[in-house]
Amino acid sequence: MRYSRLTERIAGEGAAAWNIHNRALARLEAGEDITVLSVGDPDFDTPTAIVESAVESLRNGATHYPDIQGKAALRQAIAERYRQRGVEAHPEQLIVLAGAQCGLYAVAQCLLDPGDEVIVPEPCYVTYEAVLHSTGASMMRIPLRGDSGFRLDAADIEAAITPRTRAIMLNSPHNPTGQLIDADTWQAIAELCLRHDLWLISDEVYAELIFEGEYVCAASLPGLKDRSIVIDSLSKSHAMTGWRLGWVFGPEALIEHLGNLALCMLYGCPDFIQDAAREALIQDRNSPQLKAMRESYRARRDTVCAALANCPAVQVIKPAAGMFLMIDIRATRLSSQAFADRLLDEYGVSVLSGEAFGPSAAGFVRLSLTVKEARLTAACHRLASCAEAALEETGHLSTVQ
Repeated sequence: MRYSRLTERIAGEGAAAWNIHNRALARLEAGEDITVLSVGDPDFDTPTAIVESAVESLRNGATHYPDIQGKAALRQAIAERYRQRGVEAHPEQLIVLAGAQCGLYAVAQCLLDPGDEVIVPEPCYVTYEAVLHSTGASMMRIPLRGDSGFRLDAADIEAAITPRTRAIMLNSPHNPTGQLIDADTWQAIAELCLRHDLWLISDEVYAELIFEGEYVCAASLPGLKDRSIVIDSLSKSHAMTGWRLGWVFGPEALIEHLGNLALCMLYGCPDFIQDAAREALIQDRNSPQLKAMRESYRARRDTVCAALANCPAVQVIKPAAGMFLMIDIRATRLSSQAFADRLLDEYGVSVLSGEAFGPSAAGFVRLSLTVKEARLTAACHRLASCAEAALEETGHLSTVQ
């Protein structure tokens, strides 16, 4: 039987990137001592007040069809969150969807046509390519250089713009590198969008996990009110990955189109989950539980940096935000995938190959900060042992030392 061409566009390297993670989970379930650092799923439980809010909502009968756009009270709470950050926002500019990933897909479907081009800095999150290709558009990669700390240069974006360019798609704080786009670069990007009549799609799901530097919301950039689209969720900030709730913040006309798409695809997010999300947003961002989570990620980042500081075979790219960091393993002379496979097969630690996120991350692996510090330290010692063994096999250990 024949399948649609869509099935080809949504498969490929992005889908295959998770193979090593699935292998690690299978071994863990079989009872082996495996440390899984290959996915950004917080090891924290969702705060109790949020869980209880969902339970109470269910008991009060929130089991019927929801508002397709999202409950007014939740959209008001999301809008207030942006206003507290100095960004003008109204509930009519928001739609609630089943997570940021759903938001990305829906936005792409409503903005892009076959033949359009979208500029995306890479390395980038592994689903971006499939999301864009699902529309028939092309993802135009611009490299973020590891030797420069994977920092974005607006001049590289400008050089990639063609008559077919429809949008620029950014992620800050960035997955996989944990880097932030600075204010001057944001301003330069805004000017490019205005000059070339482009959409700006901004994935901001790690905005609450910044350790150093300042968060800039794309919707706050001058002149971009009608051409910026912000995608966000509570998955990372509130340890709610399994709840599948996110939103899109953009022009009202786009929100209407997204509502039509949700009507024929999703039919809204369950009311009890929306009630829990509202409770999450009402909580002050400096509440003890949320603050403790953020500080744990910072401490874990510092733990990894310290644990690998004296390893001659690797170099850590210290992130300014998020729950990941990139490790340079080029000195081992192994490919990213070969190193990740060896680390799992022989040392019981799973990380993702940098090349899963794009060719610019060749020679790097991504490590998730999703286990407690003691286990993370032990995993880093295993990673260092793996790297040093590879370095010794190639005869380069004595030279590096």
